[in-house]
Amino acid sequence: MASPLAELVALLDLEDIDVDLFRGAQPPSERARVYGGQVAAQALIAAVRTAGPDQVVHSLHSYFLLPGDYSVPIVYDVERIRDGRSFSTRRVVARQHGRPIYYQTVSFQRPEDGWVHQDSMPSVGRPEDGIPMVELMRRRGGAEADALGREWAAIDVRYLGNTRRGLPPHPVHRAQAQMWIRADGDLSENAVDHLAVFTYATDISLLGASLAAHDTSPDRTMMASLDHTIWFHRPFRADEWWLYDQWSPSASGGRGLSFGHVFTEDGALVATVAQEGLIRPLREPRDD
Repeated sequence: MASPLAELVALLDLEDIDVDLFRGAQPPSERARVYGGQVAAQALIAAVRTAGPDQVVHSLHSYFLLPGDYSVPIVYDVERIRDGRSFSTRRVVARQHGRPIYYQTVSFQRPEDGWVHQDSMPSVGRPEDGIPMVELMRRRGGAEADALGREWAAIDVRYLGNTRRGLPPHPVHRAQAQMWIRADGDLSENAVDHLAVFTYATDISLLGASLAAHDTSPDRTMMASLDHTIWFHRPFRADEWWLYDQWSPSASGGRGLSFGHVFTEDGALVATVAQEGLIRPLREPRDD
C-alpha cells in the first residue's frame, strides 16, 4: 500500500495529452471544492514541463477564479509567454467544464551569482514543541478536522501558536501564526517533487493568519483563497522541517492579506509566500 506522501506525489504528476496541454487527476475527498494548493502545485508542474532543464522557478503568481470540482479532472493549458537568455515566463490556465478556474504565471531563471542578504529567522520553539494541526482542529471542535487529516496526511504540520494563543505580542505585527511543516516521508532527489509538495503545503494555513487578531476561528468563518504568490529564494528540501512564519498586515472589506517567510532549521530564508482571501463571518441560522 502506497504511503500518503507517495500518493500525493502521484497526484501532483500530470498526464501529457497534447503539446503544452496536461491533465491532473483528483483524489478521493469529502470536501465541497478542490483544495487550492493542489491546483497551484499541479499548475506549477505543467509550467515546469515546458521549461528547459537549466531553468529554475523563482516565482509564481496566481488567481483562484472558481471553486474546483473533485468529480472531474483538471486540464492545464500552458502558454509560452517568453523565452529569454536569463528569464522565461509561462502562463497556465486550469480548466474544468470548459471554464477557467485558476490562472498561474510562472517565471524561470537560469542560475547566476549575485549579492546575498536575508531577514533573520525569529526565535521559536522546535518542531517537537508544536501541536499537530489536525489534533489542534479536533480540540477546537473543527467539523472538517478528520476529513482534512485524511486529505493532508502527507504533510506534517506542528502548530506553535498565534497572536491570541501561544505567541508573545509583536511590536509591529498584530496578527501572527507560526508552525513547522515538512513532507511526512522521504522525497526523491528530483527538485520538482520538492517544489510541488512545498507549493501544495503553503496553502494549508496561510489565510488563517489573518484571523489571528480576531475573536473567531476558521470553522466560524467563510474562507476562500483569492490569489497566491510564492517567491523561491534558495533551494531546499520539502521533506525536512521548514518554519512557516506568518503575519497579516491588514484585514478589511471581508478580505485578509497574509505573508509568510519560510526558513529552514539552520535559519536560511528559502521562500516568501503571500495570499489574499475572503474572510467573512458565517451567519447564524435564524429560527423562523
